[in-house]
Amino acid sequence: MNITLSLGPLVSLIAGILILVMPRLLNYIVALYLIIIGIIGIFGVGSSHF
Repeated sequence: MNITLSLGPLVSLIAGILILVMPRLLNYIVALYLIIIGIIGIFGVGSSHF
């Protein structure tokens, strides 16, 4: 049984959980999410699986 985990959806899941737990941090979480997704897109890390 193979389990592949992509980085983009994992970051989205963590950001969503943090927003539910700490709604006052929404601006910071969204900003960090966008920065991480941008870095993944620039360097092409999203195509590799862990």
